[in-house]
Amino acid sequence: MEDFSCRRLLSIFWTLELLLSLSNGSESSAKQECPIQITPDAMVLQYQSWKQQATCEPTSTEYSNVKEIYWKANQSSINSTKWTPDTKEDWDPKPVCHGVFNGIGECQKPLHYTLYKTPDAVTINSLGDASSAYEGMELQLQCEVVDVAPAQSITVRWMASKGNRTIELDLMEENGTSCNKSEMRHPVNVLCTTKITLKRTHDGVNIRCEAQLNLPQAGRHSPPSMFSDSLNVSVCYKPEINTTKLAGTVPLFTGYDEDLVCEADGSQPLNITWSYMSATGPIEFFNKTLRVSAAGYYNCTVRNPCGSTTHMVKVIFKEDYLPLIAGFVALTVIIISIIFIFIYSIYYKNTKMRRYSLKNPKLSTHNGNVAHNGWDTQFPMTKLS
Repeated sequence: MEDFSCRRLLSIFWTLELLLSLSNGSESSAKQECPIQITPDAMVLQYQSWKQQATCEPTSTEYSNVKEIYWKANQSSINSTKWTPDTKEDWDPKPVCHGVFNGIGECQKPLHYTLYKTPDAVTINSLGDASSAYEGMELQLQCEVVDVAPAQSITVRWMASKGNRTIELDLMEENGTSCNKSEMRHPVNVLCTTKITLKRTHDGVNIRCEAQLNLPQAGRHSPPSMFSDSLNVSVCYKPEINTTKLAGTVPLFTGYDEDLVCEADGSQPLNITWSYMSATGPIEFFNKTLRVSAAGYYNCTVRNPCGSTTHMVKVIFKEDYLPLIAGFVALTVIIISIIFIFIYSIYYKNTKMRRYSLKNPKLSTHNGNVAHNGWDTQFPMTKLS
């Protein structure tokens, strides 16, 4: 009886050990990579393009152990090592190659498959009239990508330009753009929106949106970007007077007039008005240039449909000392010239001019070889000290 109990316990122990070993073996086989090779390992096909095949076969080390190779796609089994997708219909077939091997059992490997379609069109518009916007206004832009697949691979960018210059838009959204991307793999419309706060630098810009299908596995065969038409934005902004040309204080010299020029930057049309108080009362002058001949306070006001700006100029009298300075310089030159002439005349008399005396003259004798008349008498002179 005791021997029977011992044998029974040993049998239970061996059974548990066998089950444990089988469990470990199944876990190790589950972790083992399926010995299947798919060629190509990824398929990125354009809608309605030429048909291509994917081939599934065992790796070279498992040829002798293979029992069966087949495909599953569109929830159906295909008893073949080759699978040919339909580029008109197979948007999300989920192709998987299955293999049955001796010792391993059944395993599978998916094919990375993408069927894409470029957009039929890319359009841009604004919520609100972009042609009558104003500075500081929040403008919402919409970019619609029409009939594109897969929607999850679409990236939208915004671009603004004025002439040949690129303008920064300063998008308000944290990520720049928000899009309603469908999880569907078949063609759908994608609507992306963004918001910008308009500045005066945005006046006259052309904004476009760009739609790009990001398909890394397509490599150099990635589809090109598509662009929308341009949306022109007109931003109305209040005038800003150029104070570098029109200072706050302007000197006015006695006997002269001064031109005050009021120039401003702002949306057209600009209406410039000068106003000031004269001896006869308030006066308004509708021109950007005002000629003044009296001291006082002069106000330049510039208006446009978006607002107005006023700049006050204080005109003060100043004596013109230039004629006095010129007269003083001329007088100094004359005095210096007179002194120079006087000194030079004294110097000339003492060094250049000589005085001679005719006292005690000595007559020279005639040279016998030369004929003389009675008038050839020479009078020797004595130099006076």
